[in-house]
Amino acid sequence: MPCFNEQKTIRTIIASVLEQPFDIELVVVDDGSTDGTRDTLDELAKTDSRIRLFFQPENRGKGAALRRGFQECTGDIVIVQDADLEYSPKEYGKLIDPIVAGHADVVYGSRFQGGPHRVLYFWHSVGNKMLTLLSNVVTDLNLTDMETCYKVFRREVIQGIKIEEDRFGFEPEVTIKLAKIPELRIYEESISYNGRTYADGKKIGLKDAFRAVYVIAKYGVRRRRAG
Repeated sequence: MPCFNEQKTIRTIIASVLEQPFDIELVVVDDGSTDGTRDTLDELAKTDSRIRLFFQPENRGKGAALRRGFQECTGDIVIVQDADLEYSPKEYGKLIDPIVAGHADVVYGSRFQGGPHRVLYFWHSVGNKMLTLLSNVVTDLNLTDMETCYKVFRREVIQGIKIEEDRFGFEPEVTIKLAKIPELRIYEESISYNGRTYADGKKIGLKDAFRAVYVIAKYGVRRRRAG
């Protein structure tokens, strides 16, 4: 769980994760929060040994926080969980089922396969779908939601990938690098989505969309030609 200035939601989302009926190790990486989130995390970690807490010395971005978190994970299956309330941990069961059943190595939770979702920004959904299309062009995958938070991995898979992007470029980077692993089995499952507004604290913006396009070219087109 990468976390940056989520004081309003951190207690609720951590409680929701920990109440799921699985053997949970919750690795939280605070990415330089300044709004009191760190104090709350300290308090929560002292009351539940399942929480493993790590602090970044400064705000470096979601990708950097995930890179640290992946290194620290010890469980069999790794789920990326944002610290806001857009994604529900109640979906964990359906997300891990293909891996537990031995059918998948990676599962993406798709917001665009018909699950219930809050009605919000049209151009955000268009942007997400366009980025997914560009990613699919260079990976030859048929994903419907490359930008989703809910990415689930067998631990050895994600720990075997070198994550270089520090911000939201993580999403296309990891997708492209997964696609380059021979015989890796990637599944999608539909999920619900309770999107939030910028007034609610949403952080991703237009510059991150431009960065995603650059990342797709950097790790997909350019490196394929170099190889």
